[in-house]
Formats: sequence, C-alpha cells, structure tokens
Amino acid sequence: MCDPIRQGSARWCGSVCRSVYRLIAARPSLSVNRPTVGATVNPMSETTDGRSRQQRIADAMRAQIESGELQPGDRLPGLPALAESFGTSQVTVRYAIDRLKQEGLVVSRQGLGNFVRVKPAVRRYGISRYSRSVWAGDNPQPLLVAEGGRQGKAIGQTAVTEQTPAPAFVAARLPGVAEGELVYVRRRITTIDGVINQSVDSYFTIATGERSPELVAAEGAGGHIARINAVSPVLDVQEEITARMPTGPESARLEIPAGTPVFEVFRTYHTEDGPLDVTRFVIRADMAVFDYRFPIPD
Repeated sequence: MCDPIRQGSARWCGSVCRSVYRLIAARPSLSVNRPTVGATVNPMSETTDGRSRQQRIADAMRAQIESGELQPGDRLPGLPALAESFGTSQVTVRYAIDRLKQEGLVVSRQGLGNFVRVKPAVRRYGISRYSRSVWAGDNPQPLLVAEGGRQGKAIGQTAVTEQTPAPAFVAARLPGVAEGELVYVRRRITTIDGVINQSVDSYFTIATGERSPELVAAEGAGGHIARINAVSPVLDVQEEITARMPTGPESARLEIPAGTPVFEVFRTYHTEDGPLDVTRFVIRADMAVFDYRFPIPD
C-alpha cells in the first residue's frame, strides 16, 4: 500500500541531495564526478569538499529552508530516511540537525520529530507604542495588546504581583531603594499566537503600591503604564537594550529553543515625582522586531 509520509520524505530527501549537488557543482575549485543518467547522487562521496559530512548535510537542509522549499512548521524526515538518503550514519545526521537547532532553524517536539521553526514576530515600535492615545484614549489598551492587534496577532498573558527583595538593577534606577529592600514586582509571561515571547517583570516601591491599590491589583484599563500614570503623570520613557544568550532558568521559563538569543530591556517610567517603575524584559530575539522612527534633534 502507498505510504504518503514515506513518499513525502523520499521526495524531500531527493530534493536535498539535488541541492547539495548543485552547491558542489557551482564551486569551480572542486572535482566533481558527474553521475550517469539514472544513477543515485550521493553528496557524501561526490566531492572533495573540505567541509565535514555533518556540515554539508546542515548546509543542504539550510538551503531548503531558506529557499522556501521547506516551510515553517514542516516536519523533517526521520533520521533513518535522512541517513539513507545521504549515505551516512544517523549519528552524523543528528549532529547536522543539532547545528540547525543551534542556528534557530529547527525545533524538536517530543515524540513527533523535528520541524522547521515557526517564528511569529511582532514589530515593537519603540516610540509610537507609548502614545497616550493607545493607553489613555477612547479605547485604552495595554501596549502589547494594542501593538499585536494592529498586526493581526493574538496576545495572551499570565501575571502575578508579589513582594520581593530589590535586585541591584532596581536599586540603581529607583531613587531611595537599597538592594535587598522589599519592593513590589508584577511578573508577566506574554504569548504571541499561543507562543511565549517574553517575560516582563515590573518593580515599584511599597510606598508607590500604597498610593495605588489598583496598581498592586492590576485593575483598570490601559495596562501598567496607565496605572503608573494615575499615581504620577508619566513624562519620559527610558529603554536600555542589550542582547545575549538566555540563562538556564530563562530558557525554561520562556521555553526558548536551543540557539535562540534574547533581548534584555530595562525600561524606566520617569514621572513628575521622578522614576516610579523599572521593568525588565527578557524577549526572544526571533519573536521581536525593534522599529524606531523619530525626528532628528537639533
């Protein structure tokens, strides 16, 4: 009986092998023995290429992904099928796939196999996202909800508010707060189309929380910035952005695939009463596009 999954894997493997052969043949410095009509092309033996076998397999599969022959969400053939197609061992194929995982192109799903990674990103408009019309207008919305909605993305969130010792980065940005002093933190995990994209931890003093029970309870329209603004009008927003690899706990908390860097953003709300809120974002770098447009200052 015809097995459509096996047939699909065979067609894909054949396409990968042809891609490898084209890459090899395009390099004039290599010696290529062109096969006779009907012969099976084995990219592992048709070249004197100095790259390792696993590197050549990874390059061929990457080419398939980048060309669109493999679409986001497509399942890769199993290790036995790939090993047979490339004429090599399953261990070598596994190393090649591990390379693609480290590059953020492939993800594994327990019990299901390896898939081309889906990357639902939202553009983060660094200035306009903070417009008062967004969070204090006729239809006030949290910043990410408004931003994602305009781009056709479904935004989700889980949140909890608790007291915690102030980290050093909070003490450095909130006047009068010492490291280790108890402060409030509102911890959120947000999702884009059901996929976790970031953690958002907002810190403010116990005194600020006492001025606004709604801030502690996260009540009211417009999101966190609207509640800070109700305590004292927000005048400026400061963001400090760096990029790095995630820590182990961050990878677990955000379910970050291997090889994925993160943006770390420290945001401070400067109000009429001075800095009142410091937020630390850890954002999956493959799920955010930072977009800035602003007038040139004099």
